[in-house]
Amino acid sequence: MSEQIVGRNPVMEALRSGARQIEKILIVQGSEHSRLRQIIAAADRKGIPYQRCPRHHLDRLHPNHQGVIAYISEFRYTELSTLLKKIGNKKDVPAILIMLDQVQDPRNLGAILRTANATDTDGVLIPKNNAAEITAAVHKASAGSTEWTPITKVTNLAQTIEKLKSVGVWVVGTAEEAELTYTAADFTVPLCIVLGNEGEGIRRLVKQKCDYLVHLPMLGQIRSLNVSVTAGVLLYEVLRQRSVK
Repeated sequence: MSEQIVGRNPVMEALRSGARQIEKILIVQGSEHSRLRQIIAAADRKGIPYQRCPRHHLDRLHPNHQGVIAYISEFRYTELSTLLKKIGNKKDVPAILIMLDQVQDPRNLGAILRTANATDTDGVLIPKNNAAEITAAVHKASAGSTEWTPITKVTNLAQTIEKLKSVGVWVVGTAEEAELTYTAADFTVPLCIVLGNEGEGIRRLVKQKCDYLVHLPMLGQIRSLNVSVTAGVLLYEVLRQRSVK
């Protein structure tokens, strides 16, 4: 079964990665945008059919297509066993993972995936229930990062944390009440950062399974950050501590 990817960057990244089969690409008539020309050139090289269509035709298919829609094979999540094997085989730098506890906004998920890719995060873990999945909206918000960063869907986050610990990964949760600030934590070890959803944060059982909790100082009147912003701050703190330039 195929699905749609919309937007210039997501479609281009799907072409670049080659991770999934692209059946066809629809491109708006009359536009000579440089990114669309790059998409056409890449499709030609790979022998992928494309056709020019009136804008109203694309508008009926998706309201925010940026002039291009690709029909692509269904997204495949990375198996947990495959992800564990990957991080177990890492020798050069310690592993870094993100675990999301019921993050439900597709735009937040997409933004987190985009930052995860920018920081070379090894994988993102999400629960099977009560959470955003990989959809066209997530693809677009991630600017195509879904085609590069492994995403694993698991049934039970608490049990998954135990499996991560068994392969030497430290699990760090985020919580407003945590005594330790994020800059005081040791992010140079193999690490999984756990982020909670937009309203309730990390659930109690998942929080209890974490090795420790950290907080980000909030100096103003608002007591919380958007989850995608928190992810960005923490992932770049990982790079800072590991002296990645």
